[in-house]
Amino acid sequence: AFTCMHCAQQLRLSFFFAGPAVLGSLVKGRVGQNITVPCFYSVRSEQDITSMCWGRGKCPASKCYQTIIWTDGWKVTQRSDSRYILKGDLVMGDVSLTIVNAVEADSGTYCCRVEISGWFNDQISNHNVVVEKARISTASPHTYTSEQTSAPGSTSESSFPITRTWPPVSASEAPQTAPGPCLNTSDCWDVTSNLKNPSVSRPSQQYSENWLYIGISLCVVLLVILFVSLFVT
Repeated sequence: AFTCMHCAQQLRLSFFFAGPAVLGSLVKGRVGQNITVPCFYSVRSEQDITSMCWGRGKCPASKCYQTIIWTDGWKVTQRSDSRYILKGDLVMGDVSLTIVNAVEADSGTYCCRVEISGWFNDQISNHNVVVEKARISTASPHTYTSEQTSAPGSTSESSFPITRTWPPVSASEAPQTAPGPCLNTSDCWDVTSNLKNPSVSRPSQQYSENWLYIGISLCVVLLVILFVSLFVT
């Protein structure tokens, strides 16, 4: 009997010094977002509403280390930064912390301590918050992707995509249309007139007539010379 009483006393002492169980969670978010760290306690009646605090770092033996928010159970009574707010219904036990416009420096451990009367009765939880950088898209415009396959009998065993990026072309660099045969109406009229002119359309005929005239002239000159020779004789 003495041994059993001694064991029971040791168990009570162990529980007394161990204190309450420490809960926790891992919360991830990105830079610029609002991040909510959950924390709740049970409220069955108005007498259960109690004060609580949020702090940076793990929960100490009492209170909060580097306190960022205090409440009296009904409203926020102390706040270190306006970015820390409690959006939940405090009187219903929702004391979740919201970090507005989070930055990388907000990463770390946060302690939520709900003060409950009695020795070592406080409800405590340590939450690990990780704030990551926002992803940046690097999509490139004007990208055309085609698939090229090997010709029959070639040594290539598989097809592979070919991506071509077409640079933007300004209006000054755009290809110009080749000029037409006529720059204006007068030019077209001159060409039409030349086509209708016989001297332009039949050059070979003009040359034949010139040679005919030259031959007739030579004959006349020879006849005149012959006639003068006979007269002199």
